[in-house]
Amino acid sequence: MFGPRGTGKTTWLKWALPNALYVDLLLPDVQRELSARPERLADLVRGAGPGADVVIDEVQRAPQLLDVVHHLLEGPEPRPRFVLTGSSARKLRRGGVNLLAGRALMFSMHPFLAAELPSFSLERALQHGLLPLVVAAADPEQVLRAYASLYLDEEVRWEGWARKVEDFARFLEAISFSHGAVLNVSNVARECQVKQRTAATYVEVLEDLQIAFRLPVFARRAGRQTAGHPKFYFCDAGVFRSLRPRGPLDRPAEIDGAALEGLVAQHLRAWLAWRGRDDRLQTWRTRAGLEVDFVVHGASGFWAIEVKNTARVRPEDLRGLRAFRSDYPECAAVLLHRGAERARRDGILCLPVEEFLRAVRPDSPLSG
Repeated sequence: MFGPRGTGKTTWLKWALPNALYVDLLLPDVQRELSARPERLADLVRGAGPGADVVIDEVQRAPQLLDVVHHLLEGPEPRPRFVLTGSSARKLRRGGVNLLAGRALMFSMHPFLAAELPSFSLERALQHGLLPLVVAAADPEQVLRAYASLYLDEEVRWEGWARKVEDFARFLEAISFSHGAVLNVSNVARECQVKQRTAATYVEVLEDLQIAFRLPVFARRAGRQTAGHPKFYFCDAGVFRSLRPRGPLDRPAEIDGAALEGLVAQHLRAWLAWRGRDDRLQTWRTRAGLEVDFVVHGASGFWAIEVKNTARVRPEDLRGLRAFRSDYPECAAVLLHRGAERARRDGILCLPVEEFLRAVRPDSPLSG
């Protein structure tokens, strides 16, 4: 079970499996002991009794334990049931460790959906995001300010992925300007004064830490020349806000628009993860400058979704969706806006964004 810090993996597991043997690798003494003697895990599991539930939290901190888990899963009945959590996949994916191929199901935890919150507020979500850790906090601003530091100190520094934490901190600030935009790694590298290869590695670190993701360009049956660079998003609108510097030259509407687009992106991503089908979230952009923010394509359906941080829909706001529908008439085209009007123009459904977000549920198709 993967997911960024603060999405509630540990809290949910302690509620769902209250009697499980719980191995917390965030505790330094536990991590040191089991890293030095992985076989000690087998002793603990046997002591928990036949068929016990075993939770290993932050398993990436002692990946050698996966060999022991593999051995126990092939032992005599009744076998233990393991739940392995992680907020980073980097060591697991790149370290040549045992990934339990064929013996483990993979799930991901995400920030809250609007539908999960009885008192959902779009304005609060745009300011503070929807990470459960932040939503439950008495002072969301303070928690968000500490969030990036948490990753810098406890993940990046501990894992030794970035040789200079100061460089990585500058990179975080520079790449925050790419949230909801086309990612140009060379520009980011120049801005934070590191090599392009280093900046590319830092982007991979963010993805492995589950706090950022890239959307590739949709190019199925392409009738136009599409652009190649992906778009970049942080996992949560609040995380983006906490990293994005603000000053006299920054227009609030620009930051609000990026936060709104990211909020929709994180809902779509969580919806696809919970659906568990062969669906993909992508973007669409042509070399001529036409673009659609999100394309959802797969077993669940085919949607083209544009997000506008405006209360009134103008004809030019529909330009990208019109072009996409002319190439892909099978799609359901949706424009999300900050107004209250629900209308259909040129076959495009125009919806208030808050109404759309509240309707995003794993057991329901998307509006449109």
